[in-house]
Amino acid sequence: MRKGTHRSSRGEGARVTPRRVLVTRPLREAQRWVEALRQRGIDALALPLIAIEPLTDEHTLRDVRARADRFDAWMFVSAAAVEHFFEGMQGAPASQGPRCWGTGPGTAGALRRAGVPDSRIDEPGPDAQQFDSEALWQIVQTQVRPGSQVLFVRGGDAQGLPEGRDWLARQVSGAGAGYETLVTYRRVAPAWSAQERSLAEAAAGDGSVWLFSSSQAIANLREVLPGVDWSGARAIATHPRIAQSAQAAGFGHVLPSSAQFDALVASIESFQ
Repeated sequence: MRKGTHRSSRGEGARVTPRRVLVTRPLREAQRWVEALRQRGIDALALPLIAIEPLTDEHTLRDVRARADRFDAWMFVSAAAVEHFFEGMQGAPASQGPRCWGTGPGTAGALRRAGVPDSRIDEPGPDAQQFDSEALWQIVQTQVRPGSQVLFVRGGDAQGLPEGRDWLARQVSGAGAGYETLVTYRRVAPAWSAQERSLAEAAAGDGSVWLFSSSQAIANLREVLPGVDWSGARAIATHPRIAQSAQAAGFGHVLPSSAQFDALVASIESFQ
């Protein structure tokens, strides 16, 4: 079998039933996913592979927040970007302001929890094949014209420098609009306890399913456990690019899946 493919167990003996699904999102997001998966009868456990930390210098963050209403749209790359952006905007209700863009249901949910009405939120529909910048651009491109200004709100690396894809920013720029990038938090490798480290090492071959929604999570896993052989490990990735990262890390059984919740549950159950 080629690495990175999902092998059917028919005709190959009894299937290995995963003990659990390991949700690797940042802690607050992981907890929400764990609760939702458990409600569907799935033994899920949070094992964050990305830790969210505040910026060491918030001067730029405060400056951009003060003039944020001058932009035509705010684009948020994650639920954490939403939370860290709005929590410091004293006296500026989230119910007012520019249009808010998000690439998926997690980000849109965070916008709603922050008080942004549905009438201001742009996101790929629930039937979208992928929740990514390409799908979002199909929704928002008619808003972008020469002279428009878009604020990209995202996380940064350990030094607070912007990180992540800039595909959507290039589309905005190509349409003649301007944009600015604002980092609202840092994404760093987790500081695992001995118990968490032991759990992760065991999950390299005990039938657990790793749920990846970020290529950085996979990079952090390789950094935290550099000597582990993942050829017997199972993973579900919520985007083809993330699946490629898992395959490159050595995961032997990788199943790409839509990030839409019902599709994700079906993918998890297919590993049972």
